[in-house]
Amino acid sequence: METQRFMGRGQLIPRLIAQVGNRDFAMNLLKKRGHMDAAGNLTPSGEKRNNMTAEERALDRDNDGRPRKYHSSTNSTTLL
Repeated sequence: METQRFMGRGQLIPRLIAQVGNRDFAMNLLKKRGHMDAAGNLTPSGEKRNNMTAEERALDRDNDGRPRKYHSSTNSTTLL
């Protein structure tokens, strides 16, 4: 899987581009989510997410207080 190359910290943008297949679409998603400003700079929340690994982002996204396990092949989590 192409996105498996971008699992570490500081790879939010390359990973999203690989996931959606289009740089402009990826940038617009980040802007819509509030992770990037109109000038193309990461916002504080974008910097926070960029400093997370793919696993940390998935666990943060699905955080409901219950223990979860990350699956790198699907970039998703399941309950333990």
